[in-house]
Amino acid sequence: MPVIDLTTEIHASLDRVFDLARSVDLHTASTAQTGERAVAGVVTGLMHLGDEVTWGARHFGFWQHLTSRITIYDRPIHFRDSMVRGIFRRFDHDHFFAPRSGVTFMRDVLDYKSPWGVLGRVADRLAVTRHLERLLLRRNAVIKTAAETDQWKRFLSEPRD
Repeated sequence: MPVIDLTTEIHASLDRVFDLARSVDLHTASTAQTGERAVAGVVTGLMHLGDEVTWGARHFGFWQHLTSRITIYDRPIHFRDSMVRGIFRRFDHDHFFAPRSGVTFMRDVLDYKSPWGVLGRVADRLAVTRHLERLLLRRNAVIKTAAETDQWKRFLSEPRD
């Protein structure tokens, strides 16, 4: 089972980075190249414990839907979104946040299991893991840019909880 582990250094407050990471609108902006959009559940705003969102997107030439739920929520240091419906056998994405000297370190740990047994493992090695890592890197770059500039205001209009 592949695990992707990425850390991004962001020169912005812990609260701002945490909120941007759970923004449906920011996620949509960061995945424009796949046409990914929220099609059911929470389709705009910020995700909270128990919230679900269904994403529709084109990956590897196929339209797919994946529904995830926020299953762990420990503001502002950790939340997890877990797939409840979709193509993967399992898909858990942990988001960790740690402040240090005016910088927020955002860590993504994506742990998933592809379908189709041995064929799925081969697909992981050939393309799936690399594809998911690229999507996360692009998303993290959008979070970093938004958090470090005034762009965060496009995504954070509701009060924090």
